[in-house]
Amino acid sequence: MAFTGNKVATSFKVELLKGLHNFSDAGGDTFKMALYDSNASFTEATTDYTATDEIVVAGYTAGGIALTNVEPTSGGTTAFTTFANPSWSGELSAAGALVYNSTVGTNAIMVLDFGGTRYSVSSVFTVSMPTADQLNAILRL
Repeated sequence: MAFTGNKVATSFKVELLKGLHNFSDAGGDTFKMALYDSNASFTEATTDYTATDEIVVAGYTAGGIALTNVEPTSGGTTAFTTFANPSWSGELSAAGALVYNSTVGTNAIMVLDFGGTRYSVSSVFTVSMPTADQLNAILRL
């Protein structure tokens, strides 16, 4: 099975209401992004990081890399946050990613569907995060 769109984990929504996640750029939790091949199958019901169908290639470490938090803010009636663009060195390919909170365990935050398998350019694989604003940020409430 393949990725079927971007999803926010339902468990994350409940955990957010319980105050489990801190997205602050100073002293906040550590969020990670793990990359997956086209066999990965994630839905809103995904609750935790898994190594199943995670890419295995030189230049990539299982569990992914830590993301750089961008301080949450708001615009209009929408609160939002994002992360700096993560990148890996090496000849990588991935169809999607899982963002999870490694500070509180392996709690899933969101699934990102790359819209097909994407490949590194000039031996660098970068995930471009959307503009941090009320209409486009990776996480909006």
